[in-house]
Amino acid sequence: MKGFPIEAITDILAHRGPDGSGIYTDEQVALGHRRLSIIDVAGGAQPIFNADGSKCIVYNGEVFNFQELRRDLFDKGYVFKTRSDTETILHAYEEWGERCVELLRGMFVLAIWDRRQGKLFIARDRLGIKPLFYAEHGGRFYFASEMKAILAETRFPRQIDETALAAYFTYSYIPAPLTIYRHIRKLLPGHTLTWQAGRVEIKQYWDLVFAPDRSRDEGYFIERFLALFEESVRMRLISEVPLGAFLSGGIDSSAVVAMMSRGSAEPVKTFCIGFGGATGGYLDERGYARLVAQRYGADHSEYEVIPSFKGLVEKIVCAFDEPFADDSAIPSYFVCQMARKGVTVALSGLGGDEAFAGYERYFGFHVSRFYRMLPLLVRDKIIGPMVEKIPERSDGHYTVNHIKRFARSGALSPDMAYIGYVSRLNGDMADAFFVDGQKFNALRADARDLMLAHFRSDKVDGDLACLNRAFYYDMKTYLPEDILAVTDRMSMQHALEVRVPFVDHKVLEFCATIPPEMKMRWFSKKYLLKKATRNLLPAAVIDHRKQGFVGPMAQWLKYDLKKYVQETLTRRNLERHGYLNFDVVQRLLNEHFSGRQIHDTLIWSMLVFQKWYDLYIDRR
Repeated sequence: MKGFPIEAITDILAHRGPDGSGIYTDEQVALGHRRLSIIDVAGGAQPIFNADGSKCIVYNGEVFNFQELRRDLFDKGYVFKTRSDTETILHAYEEWGERCVELLRGMFVLAIWDRRQGKLFIARDRLGIKPLFYAEHGGRFYFASEMKAILAETRFPRQIDETALAAYFTYSYIPAPLTIYRHIRKLLPGHTLTWQAGRVEIKQYWDLVFAPDRSRDEGYFIERFLALFEESVRMRLISEVPLGAFLSGGIDSSAVVAMMSRGSAEPVKTFCIGFGGATGGYLDERGYARLVAQRYGADHSEYEVIPSFKGLVEKIVCAFDEPFADDSAIPSYFVCQMARKGVTVALSGLGGDEAFAGYERYFGFHVSRFYRMLPLLVRDKIIGPMVEKIPERSDGHYTVNHIKRFARSGALSPDMAYIGYVSRLNGDMADAFFVDGQKFNALRADARDLMLAHFRSDKVDGDLACLNRAFYYDMKTYLPEDILAVTDRMSMQHALEVRVPFVDHKVLEFCATIPPEMKMRWFSKKYLLKKATRNLLPAAVIDHRKQGFVGPMAQWLKYDLKKYVQETLTRRNLERHGYLNFDVVQRLLNEHFSGRQIHDTLIWSMLVFQKWYDLYIDRR
């Protein structure tokens, strides 16, 4: 492709791969790659070509069973020039065609160009651990690991997708396949994309099926899970560069560290985050992390986040290239920054909540079936109004806030109730939040239907009130496009590779056979995982109240960041884009600052959106 600035565009992603770069161009394509060297450091530079040079691959991620595949391919006569998993994937494509992705176990986005057929084949891993964005414009097809590489084309349009905007303020992130840009889309997890002769074809190659096996007892599920999980962790210890783990003090990350210690001859390097500033009664989990580190003799490091975010919001916005308002991006940024000083690869406990029912909303969804049995008069005339009058806790904890959200949504049908639990914008507030409320209510309904399609999927055995539907919904939405997305962007900002043993498709396929009543028993979330890890972890770690990998944002916004909020969300700034109703925004701020309500997520969403608009649309 003559004249296409592939080298300059590739260098825009240098933070994802500072160890090297490579490009390939011919009359039809221009491919670029930035390398973070993990496996075959000396010989794995990309693009990699097959024997006759007719096919080449660029690839991001790790395939953890590549050595097994390599042996099979070697027996079939393939000659290897490197020791990399990249070359193994290319030969697997030569041998098995597009079906090769079904054999890969790991996290990946790959693109293979077949020059003879004029065909580009792209695939994203099953759970969406690695991102892939694509676009068509001006007769060209674009794809990249981050949208900034596509947006580097100065003629590329930046029109806002208003359905995506409505989804963003409702869920705090933008669900796939949407992006904030009308002309850019995300490739869904477990899907492939083929471009040939100007035509794009997208296919699904994997899905997670929830079919509980009630013929087995707890002992079987515990034994089988621990074996699969230990295998998953062990596979993710393959590295030619220093390796460590995030250790938050919760069960999931602690279980990862326990399994790493079993498979490592050296002390595991662990990294933990705490929080400073006005935290109120916020639970700091550093003490629990120390218990695990001491038990396994880990080389443990800690860092305290102080709420002085000068320039940090801009860094987060530029990492995503679109509004993204999960405030776990803040501790994620700092723990990745800290870890990168000592290691190049870190293991994380992400995914344990989805696999074993760890979120508070799962408990709310579970008990809502009983709430719906109450008489309408009791719910709407007594409980609802009474709950709304309860003041929020002064220490910033979400107990009262969760009760209010339950009372607002718990009586709805199961699918709508769960949407209510995960939504940040509900009720009367939603009607007045946008300047054009009528239009955006319709757009929010479109976004809701996109999300509800997952909840209602026939891949889940059971009625709409079954907990497995909530698990499947989160596996398709929140897991890939929120928590895995934040992990990828924040880690790649620091050229750190993060591996997630819970998000292994064989582990999750097995967890999907565990009856939901074993994952959550009465008031106990993660019942089976807690029982499985009793001999691995200190009792205090298993039994303490779950905090999650988030900071005390409610308190920070009320005190430390109050001035920053007021300076950003001014009438003048909001009128530049004209989407948000300034009077409603002021009401939200006043309610939060006074403690009458907690609106931290929505306020953070507005802050991030304003910064994104300034940087990417207004570009002042």
